[in-house]
Formats: sequence, C-alpha cells, structure tokens
Amino acid sequence: METTAIASTLKGGEWLIKPGNTDNIFTPEDFTEEQIMIRDMCLQFLKTEVLPMMDRIDKAEPGLMPALMEKAGEQGLLSASVPEEYGGIGKDFVTSTIVSEALGGGYSFSVAMSAHAGIGTLPILYFGTEEQKKKYIPKLATGEWKGSYGLTEPGSGSDALGAKSTATLSADGKYYILNGQKCWITNGGFADIFTVFAKIDGDKFTAFILERGMEGFTQGQEEHKMGIKGSSTVQLYFQDCKVPVENVLGEIGRGHIIAFNILNIGRLKLDAAAVGGSKGALSESIQYANTREQFKLPISKFGAIKYKLAEMAIRIYADESALYRTAKWIDEKEHELLAAGKPFNEALLGAAEEFAIECAILKVHGSEVLDYVVDEGVQIHGGNGFSDEYSISRAYRDSRINRIFEGTNEINRLLSVDMMLKRAMKGQLDLMGPAKNVQKELMSIPEFGDSDDKPFATELKTIANMKKSILMVAGAAVQKLMATLSKEQEIIMNIADMSIKTFVAESMLLRIIKAVEKTGEENNKIQLAMLHVYLNDAVDALAKAGKEAINSFAEGDEQKMMLLGLKRFTKSAPFNSKDARRLIAAKLIEDGKYSL
Repeated sequence: METTAIASTLKGGEWLIKPGNTDNIFTPEDFTEEQIMIRDMCLQFLKTEVLPMMDRIDKAEPGLMPALMEKAGEQGLLSASVPEEYGGIGKDFVTSTIVSEALGGGYSFSVAMSAHAGIGTLPILYFGTEEQKKKYIPKLATGEWKGSYGLTEPGSGSDALGAKSTATLSADGKYYILNGQKCWITNGGFADIFTVFAKIDGDKFTAFILERGMEGFTQGQEEHKMGIKGSSTVQLYFQDCKVPVENVLGEIGRGHIIAFNILNIGRLKLDAAAVGGSKGALSESIQYANTREQFKLPISKFGAIKYKLAEMAIRIYADESALYRTAKWIDEKEHELLAAGKPFNEALLGAAEEFAIECAILKVHGSEVLDYVVDEGVQIHGGNGFSDEYSISRAYRDSRINRIFEGTNEINRLLSVDMMLKRAMKGQLDLMGPAKNVQKELMSIPEFGDSDDKPFATELKTIANMKKSILMVAGAAVQKLMATLSKEQEIIMNIADMSIKTFVAESMLLRIIKAVEKTGEENNKIQLAMLHVYLNDAVDALAKAGKEAINSFAEGDEQKMMLLGLKRFTKSAPFNSKDARRLIAAKLIEDGKYSL
C-alpha cells in the first residue's frame, strides 16, 4: 500500500509541547478495504484454527503449536513485515500492527506467533547480511523454520547488558565458542533459529544466529507457568557451543543496538495484541452478562455490571486510539527516511526509535488495560470465572505476563520520562521553553471564563492544561533535584503516569473530533460519552499523581504555588459519568459484543 509522508507529523515526544490536530491522526476508521480484509482473515484464522484447539494447546500437545504456526505462515500471517523479496507479503507498518491486534485474542498462540514474527525474525531481517537474510528469512516467513530470541539470563532481566554469557574466538578463527545460559525463552522448545546475545572477550555485547543442533547447544525442560501455558518456554544452555563466525549478527560490540531497537517495535506490537485480547475478553463478558440470570434478570440489567462493561470499553477504545496514532507516525517516518535514501531496515528502525517514548507508553497502557479487562471479566463471571471451563480464566492468567514482557512496566515508565529528558538536554526537544512559560503563567492572574465557543474547545483546553501540569511538575523536579532525579524513581513514575494519561486522552479526543467532523455528533454519541468519562477520570488521575510528585520534592511557598497551579490545571466541570456509562453499556449489551 502506498503511503505518503505528512509534513505535519510530530517528532517523538513533541506531542507534549505542541497541540495535536486531526491532520495527522490516523484511526481505525481510516483502515483501507485491504486492511479490513486482512484483519478479518486473521480473526477467522483464530476462530477456526486456534480457539477450538485451546485446551490441547494449553496442554502443550507435542507438535501442535508448530503446526498451527505453519498454517498461519501459509496464509501470510507471519510475514506481514517481511519484504516480498524474502518471501513475505511486504505490508506497511500499520497493516502489520493490525495483524498483531487481530491475532491478539489467541492466548498462547498469540504469544508464540508474536515472538516468532517479531523478535524471532526481525533481528535477522534488519541487521543480517544479505547472505544471512537469504538463508533464514524466507523459511521464517513461511513458518517452515520457527524463530526465537535469547537475551534474558538468570541474573539479568531488566539489566540486559549485565549478561554473563561469553563468546571467544576459536584458535583457527572459524568459530565463536559460546558459554552460558538463557532463561524464559519463548518458542525455545521447538524453534529452529535463535538470536542469542553474548559478550565477546567478556565485554563486547554481540548478537549471534544459532541453529538448533549446533554442537554444545542444549535446552532445558519446559517451564510450568502461571499463564500462557501453551507457549513453549525453556532455558538454553551453551557449553563450548561452536557458532561459525559468519553467524555474528550485526557489528561486534553493538548487540545492544539490536536488542533495544527491536524492543521498540515489540512494545508497540505487544500493545496491539493487548487491544485484540481485550476486545475478545470484553465480548465474552458481555455475552455472559446477557445470558446469566440472577434475581430473575440478566445481570447485564444491573448498574454495577453496566459500569464494568462500559469502563472496559472506554479503556480499550482509548488505548486503540493511541496505538494507531503512533503506528501511523512510525509508518510515515519510515517512508520519509526511505525517501531520503535510507535502506528499508534502517528506515523502520529509525522510525521506531524516533517514537520510542510513545512505544514505551503504549506498552504500559495496553498491558494494564488488558489486565483491567480480564480482571473485571472474571468478576462479571462470578464463581464461573474461577473455573477452567470458562475461557475468561485463561485470559486472566495469560494477561499477567504482559506487564513483564518487553521490559517491565516499571522500566518502561522510567524510560519514557528518561528519554524525554535526554532529548531535551540534547536540544532535540524544546521542553525548557514551554516549561518556563508555564512557570510564568503560574505567577499571572488566572483567566476566568472561556469565550471560545468552537467545537471541542473545552476538551482541547483540558488536554492543554494536562500538558501544562506535566511540564510544571517535571520542570520543577529537574530544577530542584538535578542529577539526583534518576534516583527518585517514585517521582519519575508519577510524571510517567501523568504523561501516559495525557497522551492517550489526546489521542482519543483527536480520533473523536475527526469522527464527528466526518459523520456528525448524532452518529458518535457513544464515542462522545466515552471521551467525557475518560477525560474526567484522567484529570483526576493527573491531580493525584501530580500532588504525590510535588509533595515529594517541594516545600514551603514553592509547594503551595505548585499545588495551586496543579489545581488550576486539573480543574473540571461537574459531569454525570453514571449516565454516560449507562449509555455506553446499553450499546454493548444490545450488540452482544465489543462493537466500538
């Protein structure tokens, strides 16, 4: 699909200091006919090939998961990101995101598929030599070979560069001799090809391509996990494992470039899968609520259940809005870099790196939305939700890993703020100017009333004020704590939570403004209700996180002034969220599924 870069696309992190607009907001309502067809094909694959097999998959029936992946490969579902010249279907980044979302409701299958198509394939595709790509990618694209990725070690999880595995060049210069072990390796029990990281001479962190059957390469037993039971998870052991020198992936000593760049894409795709899983779990909960009777009424008639269904839908819709906004930004940046002469691998990786802040935000928000949805789903099912006879219990167990995968949510929160501040210090992002303007505004007399009667003026002002509250808190924290801020993780987490809520709220607002401009308010009543509930709650969440941060580092007059400023920036009009949620729930209950 042809895509043209839009000049108004923001740089990574720039949404915080510039107003968003509908010119560069891409939404699910903008999907092409081809993208909708691909999404429907993925959903049909889950319905016919995967979901009927879930009990067998969860029992880790030998050969079943690899066979399913081969079937998916035959339909092109594993190779959306792979160029046609290497046997893939060569779709754009948005389309590959749609595939990740649509297959996200496949429980353990989704985990195996995502690991294969993402971290199992992309390192070779983006960093391999031409010979390596021609040898491995076509068979990975079809699913004939399955891919895996070995980074984590028993002593190094979040601290990936603390890995202890070593690689030493053999005396004849033909092999690297690997020693060490890796743990929590998804697809490790059946994969054919592994991207593994080790330190050459004890300090040069480097990636290698390993093949099953290499001398000195063995695997442990399958792990018994709380969830995603059907996905293969093993330890890998290297005892004088001989890896040909031509299997070094990328540059020696530059393995971190591969590890961290692939993670940016992985974080966004994890969010996409979480959106798909959330929609499936909510639809299941709606159907159950419509059929389960208590006190001679379907439980979907009760206000407490309506609240849950509506809130689940609101959070899914909000997250989906931020997901496709970011996916399109990455897609446009990739095409911009291609037009500037960058090869395809550098173009997509550069684009993903540009929006690494947003990818971290999406990973946190999406995994926590999924956790909320499945938790409330179990609650709606009551005692049945605790029974393995109902798949909501599987969804609940399987969801929990997503807050740990692809960097823990704590690490991603810290990273999202750290990357923003580093870009500001390098002059790539002008945070200081807007932060100083907010400080000046705090010293001025506040404006009373709002004469702006343009559509969505109130909502846009709310978002602008949310951004001001972040700039005020972050700016003051940097000034006050300077070099010690990195040790104040609680404050950074507060700022991250404020940023996450604001980015998602703005994405949702812009999506709905675009929809209303196109089809009118009457056709978007439910979306408008969701927006106002989400904004109302987001402002309250910002006030709480901001207050915690301010009280952690400020005191005296400075503290009083900032708390007053925060109150000014997080002011909201009275709003009847109960009626709004009931309107949303009525639509879901009538449709019998998530239909927004």
